Amino acid sequence: MTLLLAWNNVRTDRMSFAASFAAVLLAVMLVGGSGMVVAGAGARDDLSGVVGLLVLSAMVSGFVSVFVVAGMLSLHVLRRRRTWALLRSVGMTPRQVRRLVTAEALVVAVLASAAGCVLAVPYAAAMAEFMRMTGLAPTSVPVEVTSGPFILALVVGLAVTLLAARGAARKAVRVGPLEVLRESAAQRRLLSWPRAVSGAVALGGGIALLFLVPQVKAVAAVPTGLGATMALCVGASALGPVALRGMGRLLGAVAVRLDPGAGMLAGSSLVAQPRRAMAAASPAMLTVALACTFLFAVATGDAAAGVTRTGPSAWAAPMLVGSAVAYTVISVLNATAMTMTERTEEIRLLRTLGITPRQLTRMVCWETLTVTCAGALLGTGIAAASLTALGEAATGRPWFAYSVPQYAGLVLVCAVSGLAGALTSTRKARHGSLRHDG
Repeated sequence: MTLLLAWNNVRTDRMSFAASFAAVLLAVMLVGGSGMVVAGAGARDDLSGVVGLLVLSAMVSGFVSVFVVAGMLSLHVLRRRRTWALLRSVGMTPRQVRRLVTAEALVVAVLASAAGCVLAVPYAAAMAEFMRMTGLAPTSVPVEVTSGPFILALVVGLAVTLLAARGAARKAVRVGPLEVLRESAAQRRLLSWPRAVSGAVALGGGIALLFLVPQVKAVAAVPTGLGATMALCVGASALGPVALRGMGRLLGAVAVRLDPGAGMLAGSSLVAQPRRAMAAASPAMLTVALACTFLFAVATGDAAAGVTRTGPSAWAAPMLVGSAVAYTVISVLNATAMTMTERTEEIRLLRTLGITPRQLTRMVCWETLTVTCAGALLGTGIAAASLTALGEAATGRPWFAYSVPQYAGLVLVCAVSGLAGALTSTRKARHGSLRHDG
């Protein structure tokens, strides 16, 4: 019964699960495809560097998929908090709510894992050809299609989704039956104690890893630096609503100065709903933090060794980090669309008070740009800390190489994705009928 209800929920609310589906699909495709290449290249000594690079890339993508799926499921639960309250008020127990959330995640995981396994073979072939063309591999890389990579990919897909579902289920269970009667948009508590403790632990772990980066062996410096970035991202995401409320006031003041009316509405929304804003800012933070750490760590290592990459090899690092960027672009689109869809009635109310569609469009743009800027600033700080440690490990001084065009491109991708999701999801509310749908 629970599984049937979960299947119907996924079918009728596809957009809410779209980002989670895409993230799990990409994770399974990348892990399965990388496993096939590793299985083919493992027996050859001349391809040992390729094996290590693929394993590291798969680990990063696995972390990103957990982060993205957890964020999307949590946002889905937050968006449907009145639904959970209504179910609780008609007699559904916390255990039944937990089982329903887990069953919905399981449906998404099974469908996405099956699709990911189908796409893993062409991805493995494309990755092998890419490594040969860019010079990452000295010779052609064989692809071995065996059952092992598929089994590993399926386990990863199911484990990632069910792990993320546990946190989402806890949030759903905490929604009380009287939540359905609450009309206030302001959030009464920024952080729960478990979230604050887990965020502080992750932040402390990330800082500890930063101190370890210059002390470990050279071959382990980059993995340790990436681990520090991941831990800091988890901590910043958990504790972010506190920081975002202050950043929202500062960035909102800039928006008010440039566009008083729309900027004031955008800033007020961020201050009233920092947790919702952090759900949209986290993907931008993750994109900037991980991509900058990976890209500029490679550039710093090349600069320290006196290596200059030209031709196809210059695109190797940007292409390898592309999977993580693809994850987070999907997450930015979906997170922004979901947060803005939740505000449909609020936008209609503003229209009844005399706010024009053009002013509402500017408000949505300012709010999206402010959230993206806040996420990019958090990600920049995390990446700068990790890169400084990596630079000290490579050169003996706190320095790292960077590229302004690459950094600007990452921020631009996040901003454009967020604007696309926000404007698309609110178009009907801004320009359509003032009456309720249905």
